[in-house]
Amino acid sequence: MNRYPVWKYTIIVIVLLVGLIYSLPNFFGEAPAVQVSAAKSTVKVDAATQSRVEEALKTAGLTPDLLAIEGTSLRARFATTDDQLKARDAVQRALVPDPADPPYVVALNLVSRSPAWLASLHAFPMYLGLDLRGGVDFLLQVDMKGAIDKKAESFASDLRTTFRDKGIRGTSVSRNGQTLEVSFRDAAAQQTAKQLIQDQFPDLATTETQEGSNWRLTATIKPEAARRLQDAALKQNITTLHNRINELGVAEPVIQQQGLDRIVVQLPGVQDTAKAKDILGRTATLEMRLVDESAEGRAAELGGGPVPFGSEKFLERNGRPVIVKKQVLVTGENLTDAQPGFDQQTNQPKVDLTMDAKGGRIMRDVSRENYKKRMAMLIFEKGKGEVLTAPSINGELGNRFQISGSMTVSEAADLALLLRAGSLAAPMEIIQERTIGPTLGADNIEKGFKSVMYGFIAIMVFMCAYYALFGLFSSIALAVNLMLLVAILSMLQATLTLPGIAAMALAIGVAIDSNVLINERVREELRNGASAQAAIHAGYDRAWGTILDSNVTTLIAGIALLAFGSGPIRGFAVVHCIGIVTSMFSAVFFSRGLVNFWYGQKKKLKTVSIGTVWRPKTDGTAVADGK
Repeated sequence: MNRYPVWKYTIIVIVLLVGLIYSLPNFFGEAPAVQVSAAKSTVKVDAATQSRVEEALKTAGLTPDLLAIEGTSLRARFATTDDQLKARDAVQRALVPDPADPPYVVALNLVSRSPAWLASLHAFPMYLGLDLRGGVDFLLQVDMKGAIDKKAESFASDLRTTFRDKGIRGTSVSRNGQTLEVSFRDAAAQQTAKQLIQDQFPDLATTETQEGSNWRLTATIKPEAARRLQDAALKQNITTLHNRINELGVAEPVIQQQGLDRIVVQLPGVQDTAKAKDILGRTATLEMRLVDESAEGRAAELGGGPVPFGSEKFLERNGRPVIVKKQVLVTGENLTDAQPGFDQQTNQPKVDLTMDAKGGRIMRDVSRENYKKRMAMLIFEKGKGEVLTAPSINGELGNRFQISGSMTVSEAADLALLLRAGSLAAPMEIIQERTIGPTLGADNIEKGFKSVMYGFIAIMVFMCAYYALFGLFSSIALAVNLMLLVAILSMLQATLTLPGIAAMALAIGVAIDSNVLINERVREELRNGASAQAAIHAGYDRAWGTILDSNVTTLIAGIALLAFGSGPIRGFAVVHCIGIVTSMFSAVFFSRGLVNFWYGQKKKLKTVSIGTVWRPKTDGTAVADGK
């Protein structure tokens, strides 16, 4: 009656082992570390960088506990913060000889002390939020007026091109803030242009005026279009920040919109505010220009003459100079997508580019006029440009074309990433910054851990005193519930915050409620005269319906918090929902396995250790039966 088959015990053992392995990394804590990341999109952190860091640390007499490349960054772990600070200075001197043009970002960070064998099993600790791990928190103000001004300038350029293509003569387009003013020589041209704007520029509203023999159209951006542009600018800025920060390997950065024109950026583990500002400022701008292939330009490339007037000198990644013309053909704003691939004819790596309508039209005209000439793609960071590639134009280009040549697969993927990263759609400024030190984070962790531990101990003492051996079974099941909760959060690589710890403390009370229902149901069956084995069987079976109903209703509330909440509320809801699921496994399936293992083999079981069972007497009073 109360026996589990072998396969059920096998499931319990497997779940316990997996839970133990994936919860273990969270108990090793974090160590101070130095993180080396690329300060330029064209710089890589590779084995050569690791060798330079090893040599710098060896010269400084420092031995890291761990030195490894993780993702796109190199991390060196140390035992003390003193060694961490000394290592930061040594690595800074070795990798950044010119502070004005740093190729790398050397920042302080915190990394897990988890052993390598756990990492080989992909068992990693939970990410800790800013309130637990420490880090930097910025509030950025987006200049929405700048975004609209930028779009108005784009509209002005498009209008000039459209009027020229349609043969509307005698027009002049000027921009005054966010208003476009177009002058005409006659009323017919004015009406033709008005109809053209209505057909091809639906985001513009026009009004007609006349001053003597001068006809004029005033075009303004419609309010609904302005709001749409502002939303798009905000989303593009958030995407660009994600691309840049993700390249630096910051664990679980928080980048989200706040209000209509603000962005919150949280970088857990980063303690250097100056470096964090440097990270946020690293937004690249892409430009495409023609290479100056005149005799003077070629001589300047070879170092035999000055740079011709109207051209500029930039360097490729290998240090070779390229002379490009100052005229910008298209920018990253015209690029809608960039994907790596392989050329079907040569089977060589390539990058497929997709331009918007304006960019495609420009590329088509440029390629016709400059066949077999070179076009350079430059990326600008902090005002300094670098040539990504300078391929030849081998055919008529349009909205879709490809870049191919002497590239490896990884170089093609890197180039596509750089081209997709784009630039900020609107300028931003930091209006608020906050730094949470690791000491405060450690204090929050200690207090949160104590709250969970003391709550667990108090419940365990009560359960053991009130339900005897069944109370011990319930306490063990509660411990398994906590272990599984931590393991699942670690496997999901969820971010734990103070509200999440509060949800853990709440999960203890919710989980033990199921065991109380089971124990009381077993007592009720004993009170009604059922045998010990029958009482255990009926107690678990009949309590299951009530447990399921109560947990499902609680889970619905948690899902509602997860769906409609934000920030700390979502962090609380995630832990709360997972805790409900794990409690149903531990309180019912696992605890019954313990009871069956202890009592199931005893055929002539007369009593069970479940505390005092009150039996009613015939005269209406009750008598205690200690079982």
